[in-house]
Amino acid sequence: MPTIFIEGYKFRFYSSDVNEPPHVHVISAERVAKIWLKSLEIEYNRGYNEAELNKVLKLTEENETKLLEAWHEHFDR
Repeated sequence: MPTIFIEGYKFRFYSSDVNEPPHVHVISAERVAKIWLKSLEIEYNRGYNEAELNKVLKLTEENETKLLEAWHEHFDR
């Protein structure tokens, strides 16, 4: 399960998500959000308040290229 650490957040892919469009699960403590990489839409949010969710979205956007490259490296073998 590939994990990229960005500013204390875990941006994780699960191998079982192979048939879904590119996305990340952003994890911090007991909080998790699933974000689609192409549209930067939130699929779900469990525990992040609005300010922190906005920060997570900004970090996802700023690192979108890196995250997409990691996604394809893992799933396009």
